[in-house]
Amino acid sequence: MIHTVWIGLFLVGILYAALTGNIAHVSTALFEGAQEGLNVAFSLLGILTLWMGILNVARKAGLLDALARLLRPLIRLLFPDVPRGHAAEGYLLANIAANLLGMGNAATPFGIKAMQELDKLNPEKGRATRPMITLLALNTASVSLFPTTVIGIRAAAGAAQPADILPAVVLASFLGSTVAVLVDRYYQWREGP
Repeated sequence: MIHTVWIGLFLVGILYAALTGNIAHVSTALFEGAQEGLNVAFSLLGILTLWMGILNVARKAGLLDALARLLRPLIRLLFPDVPRGHAAEGYLLANIAANLLGMGNAATPFGIKAMQELDKLNPEKGRATRPMITLLALNTASVSLFPTTVIGIRAAAGAAQPADILPAVVLASFLGSTVAVLVDRYYQWREGP
């Protein structure tokens, strides 16, 4: 459905440009936007490849397993309805660990798999369960200790100190996640068992 909305907006913009005599601006903007998109994509490709490689080395060295063991009590606290040892638990751990490391692109597949596994536990298909809502809230506001993608974009844009945003990002993402969890818990409490 959303693709229909985007296509509609695109066509309305082109029609408006044609009616107002600005169609030349549309073609210029299309080519400039495509060029800028390619520049950003290639810049991010190198940075993401580097960090995915580092993440892979960390996984092989056992650092991700250690991080997962550290996060397991948090998972139990945030997702008490998920049975111990269920496949969803592993995907939740991987999703949160990837988000902590600022690897939102790597976290997304884990989040999708976690949601699919949580849906298998859902007795009422078509309605989001408490763990699903909690995952959505956490994923939206995720704590990021090292925002690699944002640092990569800043580096590609020529920032002198691309990582100087680190303290602000850590604080803002921690506060955002705390508020998300508190609001989630409030509505779960209000809804009752």
